[in-house]
Amino acid sequence: MPETKNKKDQDFNEWYNEIVELADLCDKRYPIKGMNVWRPYGWKLMNHVDQLIRHEMINTNHDEVNFPLLIPESSFKKEEEHIKGFGSEVYWITHAGLNKLEEKWLLRPTSETAMYPMFSLWIRSHADLPLKIFQIVNTFRYETKQTRAFIRVREIHFFEAHTCHKNYEDAEKQIQEDKKIANNLFNKLCLPFIFCKRPEWDKFAGAYYTLSIDVLMPSGKTLQLGSIHQYKDNFSKPYEITYESEEGKHNHCHQTTYGMSERILGALVGIHGDNKGLIIPPKVAPIQVIIIPIIFKGKEKEVLETCESLLHQLNKHNIRANIDKRDITPGNKYYDWELKGVPIRIEIGPRDLEKNEIVIVRRDNGEKTSILQNSSVDYIKKELD
Repeated sequence: MPETKNKKDQDFNEWYNEIVELADLCDKRYPIKGMNVWRPYGWKLMNHVDQLIRHEMINTNHDEVNFPLLIPESSFKKEEEHIKGFGSEVYWITHAGLNKLEEKWLLRPTSETAMYPMFSLWIRSHADLPLKIFQIVNTFRYETKQTRAFIRVREIHFFEAHTCHKNYEDAEKQIQEDKKIANNLFNKLCLPFIFCKRPEWDKFAGAYYTLSIDVLMPSGKTLQLGSIHQYKDNFSKPYEITYESEEGKHNHCHQTTYGMSERILGALVGIHGDNKGLIIPPKVAPIQVIIIPIIFKGKEKEVLETCESLLHQLNKHNIRANIDKRDITPGNKYYDWELKGVPIRIEIGPRDLEKNEIVIVRRDNGEKTSILQNSSVDYIKKELD
């Protein structure tokens, strides 16, 4: 099979740039640098990651919300340290049509300053706590360094969870829960990571402390996939987020956030991929099984019917499968689907039908196995696991 022009172990950055485009994950030719177009295959992959995140959030009693993209300057400026941290990265809106706005707006770089004025309206008593919400949205930061798909961009696909608690101890329990959520998620994505407590000079702007979620990339550099922040009452004081306690006292909430970005895709590409292309963990693969009919003249109908029957069985078991019926050689089809990282390829030809078998090929290790058709679904499920 052909391989990529650039070799992963020789020039990781060029290999990475080549792979994300060849595998149809994104298109970097949009006329604003760092704002890339998600191709259908890449967007499906990101959506499957989002589904895993949503599952973890729902299981831990978080509710999904969706806040406006624009933040008024007055809300943004309420937390001074936060402004210093993001001031140089913000996109400002000054006009609506030809009319100058009375107050500037900004595109959210993150959502504390959008959400917290609303939290001060939503929270009244201890019965309203804990408040646990999340959203999956786009954020915007003026990245001045060299951009790279999914890793360093200006429009960021972003997950953020925000919580409010009675006191510091309850907020600390939330951070322990967030660490478990991260463990669950990254185990499903087969990504080895570490939690790293950031030094004071490198913590999130406005946080009491920050835990980063880092992976080591093949380039030898670490990549921060996400972070967990303990805010104490650093935000609740300027935004007046208070609750009435059981004793009738008015206290400021303690808050946490947990955020991750599309860098998760960058890590999936970089850590798992090889010189043939992507290798995608089955949990998030847009297509988990691709079926390749091996067509011989006079045997087309029988082969295609067997392929269709297997496709139906796989779909019935919630396995994302497809048949490649394109009029090109099987070799070209193998190359395309290896490039896209589909976990399992199935080959079915006339000789396989004679033996009542199908051929299964794993993308991660290249193992090729012939199995009986009547045991194929169970075998495939086991292989995907």
